Amino acid sequence: MKLRMQAGRLLTGATAAIAVIAATGAGTASAATQDPVKVTIYAAGTLARPFTEMAREFEKSHPDIVINPQFGGSVKMVKQVTVLKQEADIVAVADYTVIPRYMFGDNGAQAYADWYAGFVGNAITFIYTPKSRFAKDITADNWYDVLSRPGVEIGRSNPDTDPSGYQTLQMLNLAAMHYHRPGLANAILENAPETNIRDTETDLISALQLGQIDYLAIYRSDALQHHFEYLKLPAAIDLSDPQYSTDYAKSVVHTKNGALSAKPIVYALTIPLNAPHREAAIEFVKFILGPEGRKISAGNGFKTLFPAYVVHGDRMPAQLSALTQPWKGQ
Repeated sequence: MKLRMQAGRLLTGATAAIAVIAATGAGTASAATQDPVKVTIYAAGTLARPFTEMAREFEKSHPDIVINPQFGGSVKMVKQVTVLKQEADIVAVADYTVIPRYMFGDNGAQAYADWYAGFVGNAITFIYTPKSRFAKDITADNWYDVLSRPGVEIGRSNPDTDPSGYQTLQMLNLAAMHYHRPGLANAILENAPETNIRDTETDLISALQLGQIDYLAIYRSDALQHHFEYLKLPAAIDLSDPQYSTDYAKSVVHTKNGALSAKPIVYALTIPLNAPHREAAIEFVKFILGPEGRKISAGNGFKTLFPAYVVHGDRMPAQLSALTQPWKGQ
């Protein structure tokens, strides 16, 4: 009888132990299979390569976060949030003025952001290949004459949807003043018709590589990333140098979004007020602004800004304050 009772107690204890192990295992499996947080980013097309590279590196040290970037014209990307009401965790644009213009909620409109940080700079230029028409002739001294020759095909982005589109027009206006050539912009634009326009200039890179167009108005960073030939334009016209801000402002172009005066090219980012994954977004912004992100940006042809310049820093997440400085005059 005692043996049967002892055996019963042993069996009951073993069953309980198995139950505990099973429960513990189930909890571990549940934790292991928990879905990672997905951070959605709407960003300028020219940020595709560095942000994709940053995402890969960031995810190595943050296995619980997945970066989901989408790229396109900056104005178009912002309007995904403000007009189409799509939620984003981070917005990054190729012209810092796009964020306050469309996201700050002026004139009673709904606000989608209340701060932004400028983190890299760039320059506007034209890229080409050895197959491009007159590639052997073009120089930094005669480029505007070559680009206006009959038969030359030039690609550019839409000035109504993409900063590089209107920055190209601003640069051509500045070039006309710089070289004292009043008809320069119109002569070049005759070779860049609407059929050669896309929402973002990066959509035309394959057309350039295939010889369907000869030259493409784009950022210097893309030239360096893709190893294209490019025009080394003077800082007085390529929108790369803040010391020329007053001169740049003399160039004004008209788009469907209003009159736009030229400014130095500074890319900016923000975390929207309705970001669904705010804490994870902060972590990725810290990576972008930090040493690893800056190294990747520099390696992709951008001029890094450190500390990043912030507007309304008192409204920015406190975790980012050590990586930023006030953007005076904005």
